Amino acid sequence: MNKTPRVLALLVVAGAATLGLAGCAGLGASSGGGADSAAQAPAPEAATDETAPDAAVVITGRITIETEDPIDAAAEATSIVTDAGGRVSGRSEHAAEDGGQASAELTLRIPADGLEDVRSALAGLGTVKDTSMESVEVGGTQRDLEARMTTLRTAIARYNEWLATASATSDLIELESEISERQTELEGLEAQARALDDQIAMSTVTLSLLSEYVPPKTAPSDFGEALAVGWSGFIGFWGSVVIALGVMLPWLATIGAITAFVIWVSIRARRRLPSRPAASGLDAALFPALDTTTPPTPEDAPAPR
Repeated sequence: MNKTPRVLALLVVAGAATLGLAGCAGLGASSGGGADSAAQAPAPEAATDETAPDAAVVITGRITIETEDPIDAAAEATSIVTDAGGRVSGRSEHAAEDGGQASAELTLRIPADGLEDVRSALAGLGTVKDTSMESVEVGGTQRDLEARMTTLRTAIARYNEWLATASATSDLIELESEISERQTELEGLEAQARALDDQIAMSTVTLSLLSEYVPPKTAPSDFGEALAVGWSGFIGFWGSVVIALGVMLPWLATIGAITAFVIWVSIRARRRLPSRPAASGLDAALFPALDTTTPPTPEDAPAPR
């Protein structure tokens, strides 16, 4: 088996370790020997937003504006952003219903260097009710991504050199696997860097457009409105009654038919029963209504004394 790639790898690692130790020693010597000169030299001024205008910053925000017609205002806002070199990445509109508010919401991507001009232009669409902006410094993240991508590119180039000189099949497979793994990682970092660059270059602002809120009426203001409300209530009541009857009619018809059938069966059963015998004397005394004996005639009545 050809040991050349592995030997080269060991040499590279050993050289990197040697360079690292030398750099640390040089750094310590320079920091120790140059203490007096550092004390005499003026300290560098800290970087501020004014001295570092190109700092990597991601700006996001939200603006709420009250306007007469949010739908038309949304179209105007789209024109303003497009003219400034931006774009609308999201849009939703809702028309007024039953006296409610009309509204529109837009997600705007605005060039960072023209954000203030666009904000001023958007303020002319109506009355600004709320504005909030947030800036996040991402320079450290950006530098970290660049460093990691540089390291991966260097590693891929080194592996490609070893791949060109490798002859053993096992070495070829191992080198190709390492190259593929690092290439996949590099592509992911490049996608993150592109997304971060886009966020830096284009600020994201959510614009909410609302119409003026008009509270609904809770009571009639004159006789005509009162009469209209009363008539609507009257019609609504009887309409509800008719609907209820329509729902109950099949049940009422079924219950009525069953009741009529039961009554008819009861009447026929009574007609088929035998006639009842005459009530006894005790029964006649207790229940005169059940006494079926023949009433006495006037001739049988006792004579008065």
